[in-house]
Amino acid sequence: MASSALLTLIELAINDVENAAKNLGRCIKARDDANTQLNLLHQYRNDYVNRFQANAQTGLNVTQFTNFQGFINKLDQAIEGQKKIVADAEYKIELARKNWQECEKKRLSYKTLIDRNAAAEVIKENKRDQKQTDERAGRTLFYKK
Repeated sequence: MASSALLTLIELAINDVENAAKNLGRCIKARDDANTQLNLLHQYRNDYVNRFQANAQTGLNVTQFTNFQGFINKLDQAIEGQKKIVADAEYKIELARKNWQECEKKRLSYKTLIDRNAAAEVIKENKRDQKQTDERAGRTLFYKK
């Protein structure tokens, strides 16, 4: 009866571990997507700065210069915002990893209990077998006399 309850607990723990692992995977994917977006923003900013420098060599009026500078500032703001998103994603990964580790620890503790329970059952069975063997040997010896 107790082993049945333990088996149910371990099944639930396995489900928890699987769900935690899936969540960790989603968090890692979100971080990777955020990093990709950050890299694209950096690349776009670099391309835009190069374009600005090329146009500056040929001459820019004040409006064009202001527009270039304004857009570069907007890109810098977007990059900073994306860095915060990446940092938040890293934090979520840490939380998800800790949750997965806790679930795995719980599953392993239930497995240990099941293993101990099984070992105790084997010991009981061996003692029972030994007792029966001793009783048969005793009866055989008694009846031989």
